[in-house]
Amino acid sequence: MRRSTVLLFALVLAGCGGSGRAHGTATLWVTRDRGLRVMVDTTVPAGLDGIRTVEKKLKVTTRYGGRYVQSIDGVEGSLGQQRDWFFYVNGKEGGRSAAEVTIHAGDSLWWDYRRWTPATEHIPVVPGAWPHPFVDAKTSVVSSDRSLAAKLAKQVHGEVNSKSTQIHDFVIVAPAYAPDHVKITPFRTGYVLELGTRIAQRLADHPDALRYRF
Repeated sequence: MRRSTVLLFALVLAGCGGSGRAHGTATLWVTRDRGLRVMVDTTVPAGLDGIRTVEKKLKVTTRYGGRYVQSIDGVEGSLGQQRDWFFYVNGKEGGRSAAEVTIHAGDSLWWDYRRWTPATEHIPVVPGAWPHPFVDAKTSVVSSDRSLAAKLAKQVHGEVNSKSTQIHDFVIVAPAYAPDHVKITPFRTGYVLELGTRIAQRLADHPDALRYRF
């Protein structure tokens, strides 16, 4: 093999980030009781799976051959007591083993330890990772207050009162609700976030106003 070819091959490997450093960083949150108690809020290397990412910061034990988390930092799940660890990526509940989910640069990985019942075992999406999941798809912010809507739309790279049929997600500021009302639900292929006027204004001024919120 010619020396120039060898050199080019080495440069390609370096550019692919063989050391893992080229992956960038993600955000890691570890909380308890639906975000009420914060254990960790930090940045982590991207490119790992959802379990190995936590292991960068805290001691983790697993079950079922390493596919599911049993404990984080000594806080252990219990099927009998109906308390366990659940994870979210960009505000969306993990629908499979965290060992099968790769955390990419810019992602938000959130592990929360909470009590559950058959009715609350699965919470498909939460607002506490704002601007996710709305920054990940075409979003319209719907409000009679265009100035307020414009501030929220800027945070998610969305549109104000869009009439486009390609919109997947909606953020609706609804004055009829209680001023601190927050509700997020799946809708078609996306999500709808309903906000009361007071919390909407807080979020417009402080993008972390919904942080850790279920």
